[in-house]
Amino acid sequence: MHTIRLTMAQALLRFLDQQYISVDGHETKFVRGVMGIFGHGNVTGIGEALERSAGNLTYIQGKNEQGMVHAAAAFAKQKNRQQIYACTSSIGPGALNMLTAAATATVNRIPVLLLPGDNFASRQPDPVLQQLEVAGDYSLSANDPFKAVSKYWDRIVRPEQLMTAAHHAMRVLTDPAETGAVTLALPQDVQAEAYDYPEAFFAKQVHYVDRRPPAREAVNRAVDLMLGKKRPLIIAGGGVLYADATKELAEFAEAFHIPVAETQAGKSSLPWNHPLHVGAIGVTGSRAANILAREADLIIGVGTRYSDFTTASKSAFAHPDAQFININISGFDASKLNGIGITADAKETLGTLFHALSAHYHESGYESGYVEHLKAQWEQEVDRLYALEHTEGMAQTRALGVINQTIDPSAVVVCAAGSLPGDLHRLWRSTEPKTYHMEYGFSCMGYEVSGTFGVALADPHREAYAIVGDGSYLMLHSELLTSLQEGRKITILLFDNHGFQCIHNLQRGHGSDGFGNEFRYREAATGKLTGSYMPIDFTAHARSLGAKAYKAGTPEELREALLKAKEETVTTLIEIPVVPGTNTDGYESWWQVGVPEVSESEKVLKAHEEMKNRIQAAKPI
Repeated sequence: MHTIRLTMAQALLRFLDQQYISVDGHETKFVRGVMGIFGHGNVTGIGEALERSAGNLTYIQGKNEQGMVHAAAAFAKQKNRQQIYACTSSIGPGALNMLTAAATATVNRIPVLLLPGDNFASRQPDPVLQQLEVAGDYSLSANDPFKAVSKYWDRIVRPEQLMTAAHHAMRVLTDPAETGAVTLALPQDVQAEAYDYPEAFFAKQVHYVDRRPPAREAVNRAVDLMLGKKRPLIIAGGGVLYADATKELAEFAEAFHIPVAETQAGKSSLPWNHPLHVGAIGVTGSRAANILAREADLIIGVGTRYSDFTTASKSAFAHPDAQFININISGFDASKLNGIGITADAKETLGTLFHALSAHYHESGYESGYVEHLKAQWEQEVDRLYALEHTEGMAQTRALGVINQTIDPSAVVVCAAGSLPGDLHRLWRSTEPKTYHMEYGFSCMGYEVSGTFGVALADPHREAYAIVGDGSYLMLHSELLTSLQEGRKITILLFDNHGFQCIHNLQRGHGSDGFGNEFRYREAATGKLTGSYMPIDFTAHARSLGAKAYKAGTPEELREALLKAKEETVTTLIEIPVVPGTNTDGYESWWQVGVPEVSESEKVLKAHEEMKNRIQAAKPI
């Protein structure tokens, strides 16, 4: 057996450089490169290996560990999970900074490979700088919390262990149903230890992702159920896009005249102007989709995990005979809501169902023109909100309308948190697949700028726009600098509404007077955060980092700034002051949050009673 003597870190990189994925006969190099921030836990191990023996792996210098993992996750999401970046950090705080982003990736079923440095496996020296000492269990380190948010976790305490761990890591990273964050904890001394690795470990390896066909019995059960239903509704989730099933979705809906609503992850599965596209579903849904959901006697979920926002906290589907067919590559998600589960590829399943149902000449029982009428009413509402004027300044919906009507239809918009995801889900008109990139599984503040950089890496021929509130921007914007460093232009559309106004609205909607969520000065007289708004010059901040920047306070200024930003060749920020509270809300939806049963406020007590009534009306399944 021929061997090669390498350090564990060198061997890991050489292995990653030889991993490929094959989908529908198309082979792609799976690991594009490594994003990293070096510290004493990884700089002399994996850092030295990257410097001298990285092969074809590109190294990108992150500026914040959480931000770089968000960028890697966004890259993988935009690549339909067929290519990834690994992320490396030092031990202790560097590793823990990746924890939130790891959870974000796992919740959204996005593959990311995390390579945090770890304590000395030899335990000499002890304790090492940044070591987390747990007196009752000395085997624990700052990397153990990743177990809770990783789909696979391992610690490499001997260099030969890498061979088993690396193959398991790839198994999970390339699994469409069980993917998410994969963590290989790398003790800093073991990174530098050498071993005689067999040459076969570094041979090219192709991971074949075969489309899983639906079981005949499951298809028959679904067809039998559909034949007895009159008002079906399709909910298109992210699985439609990951399976490249947009064509099959359209053909299925058209053949049987079934309206299609979309989750946040599934938005752009159908163009907004398709006659059967009825918009967003659930808490942030359109009136058309939510009325149809309430009346539906059959819900066909395609690639959705049925979050509480999709089901409006299980209140959306009110028909007494409502039943579910769940098409999902994940058996876990296919089993939800007591539905008929079809654990299979969405593209394969929609095609098979199409042919099976066609044999019965089946069509939904909607009255002629009913779905089209609801859709037309909703589009009129979107037009109204896009044109809405406000005496105090620009309404948030007006600004979104200008953006939607000005940027290219092929551009990608990225968002994650605050009130903007709700407005985008309801109002944004997507015409092409993969142009709406929303992280809403975790709704992680700070994803937006980092994620847009990841999108620009993945899809450099499209314009990439971060649509972000001032709260999220202040929380995490560090990869703006990385986009400049890498020459990957992104455009940041910063909505300034003076704070965490989404949660401010949530407070006031449940009896509170509003507390602690606006960016105001503390008043000396009262000791409370009720002073004037804090003036923040976001354009000056962006320019100080090397970006171009504009400020747009009117629709005309915004349109002009967008046109100028498109001509810029470097990352550009447009600061957009909007009037707080001018986001959308309602539209036949409800979201359950805990409202206190005991309070000094009558408004809170009233909100609690309303919550109890809503819970009783929801379906506890």
